[in-house]
Amino acid sequence: MATANIEVSETPLVLYALRRADDALILGHRLSEWCGHAPMLEEDMALSNIALDLIGQARELYSYAAKAEGGDNDEDKLAYLRDVRQYRNLLLVEQPNGDFAQTLVRQFFYSAFADLYWRAMMTSRDTTLAAIAAKSEKESAYHLRHASEWLIRLGDGTDESHARAQAAIDHLWAFTGEMFAVDDGARGLIHAGIAVDPGPLRGRWLQTITDVVSEATLVLPQNDWMQQGGRAGRHSEHLGHLLSELQSIQRTFPGLTW
Repeated sequence: MATANIEVSETPLVLYALRRADDALILGHRLSEWCGHAPMLEEDMALSNIALDLIGQARELYSYAAKAEGGDNDEDKLAYLRDVRQYRNLLLVEQPNGDFAQTLVRQFFYSAFADLYWRAMMTSRDTTLAAIAAKSEKESAYHLRHASEWLIRLGDGTDESHARAQAAIDHLWAFTGEMFAVDDGARGLIHAGIAVDPGPLRGRWLQTITDVVSEATLVLPQNDWMQQGGRAGRHSEHLGHLLSELQSIQRTFPGLTW
């Protein structure tokens, strides 16, 4: 018997929290797919720990979204019982792991943004979001350092690792612009001092990206065209497959507890 999708009252604040929660959940799930498959034991543990950090962020944000909505939903329902079109994560984080270089470049692009974003969010007038940001920024700083060091090793390594890292940059670059997009709902929260405007962060993000990519002897694409749609619920074909695995137990055994 199919489990019905939940309904969510997407006020600007609820939607804002869900977008960040979905980013963390989906990227955390992607990284968890490396468990037992990373190129070395230490990296297996590192990627698993980063995944746990992100899932922890998702839990706090889903709990806050449920509280802000004021209905019957909770963190588990928001994570496991929404349809694919109800997810509002960035297209970047749902992209497949690919090879190790693609996973690290995806993580590098996202973490360079997340570190700036969470640091700025610590000044939010919403005390709950500010507290979540303070904890998340400590984690994202490590995530960025980890991904940066690996990108330099890959780019300035062998001919093959260099080629794979460059191919990953070329492929994923078009998914980075969505991180800085703002709609009317988010703009209202920005004016109220609850959210931060990601636009002014772009210059600092690009400087971080450029410095690391240059040290890795790699180059950034010159193409300015960017993919859009994830924040509005329009996703690639990859998210549906990911959710079928992520949600399988909850949908097969609704309300199951340990």
